[in-house]
Amino acid sequence: MDYWFEVNNADKILSPALLFYPDRIKANITSMLNIAGSPLRLRPHVKTYKCKEIIQMQIEAGISKFKCATLAEAYLLGEAGASDVLIAYPIIGPNQAKLIEINRQFPGTKFGCLVDHPAHLIEWQNSPHKGISLYIDLDPGMGRTGIQPTSAMNMLDQMIALKLPFGGLHVYDGQIHTSDPEERKKETEKSFTLAQSLIVPVQKKIGSDFEIACGGSITFPIHALYPERTLSPGTTLLWDYGYQSNFPDLPFEIAATLLTRVISKPEKNRLCLDLGHKAVGSEMKGAPVFFPQLPLANIIIHSEEHLVIETDQAPAYQIGDILYGIPVHICPTVALHEKAAVIVDNLCTDFWNIIARKRFYQC
Repeated sequence: MDYWFEVNNADKILSPALLFYPDRIKANITSMLNIAGSPLRLRPHVKTYKCKEIIQMQIEAGISKFKCATLAEAYLLGEAGASDVLIAYPIIGPNQAKLIEINRQFPGTKFGCLVDHPAHLIEWQNSPHKGISLYIDLDPGMGRTGIQPTSAMNMLDQMIALKLPFGGLHVYDGQIHTSDPEERKKETEKSFTLAQSLIVPVQKKIGSDFEIACGGSITFPIHALYPERTLSPGTTLLWDYGYQSNFPDLPFEIAATLLTRVISKPEKNRLCLDLGHKAVGSEMKGAPVFFPQLPLANIIIHSEEHLVIETDQAPAYQIGDILYGIPVHICPTVALHEKAAVIVDNLCTDFWNIIARKRFYQC
């Protein structure tokens, strides 16, 4: 076979399809552990894969803490046996009642979520929040959620006054996309400066029993240099073409692809594939997928169910031929699929459910 990702029994797989490669996922877990130095320092984010089997692969490797973004992901982590789950999102209104219900359903799992506004504290004070920890979300420059570190002590004082359970600090620096490793390190350390200045004051207020959860897939190797920090990679489990291209210094392998077939040949140098917006994350401005078999192909049309590419190699392909695509952004791609075909030694051996791709809608 010419490529590591090809499937010998692809006739068992309908297209378009998401494919997972467990051996490569396991290698990525090993790389995460090597960077962290200990599984106890890791709190991986499940938003990328949303799959029970991948969570359990990490638990088997000694990882017990996880991060997620939705209540469905939190429920999945409880089902999978995670011991500690941080929802990296403010939980408000009826969503609080749902989290409290989930917390009761999984007494062996400790749950937490983010707060960054006094209104969050009032809501939690008025709810039966027993057992749910609240993490103060700091904004290190991303401008999405979080408060400025200079305001964090006031929020901590309010939490103490309201007798709310403080779990720690959450610092996500997702605004850092610098390809050069040295410049990336400088940016990461600069963005963390104000958060770092809070550690001693917080210790004086409540002691040292709190967590500093920080970093994402790109910056966690830099945060790993500081032993007091917990690390939260996510895309590292599956990786994608965007990260592979922009961050070649990071030691992770592509562990997911898309299988698509030629469904039409509208012109001599054009192929129409069954890989529309509903099968691959397409929120970015550029091409959403890279085809290793046709690296110079240009995307001409991309619609809900179709993707038309132009390539000089098109005449060599027939109706029904298979192409494998590497998503540029894997996280939203996985969320479009209900199952992933499991590929071991170039054979489809199973299908794993993408359980948490859906959300809860009522209490």
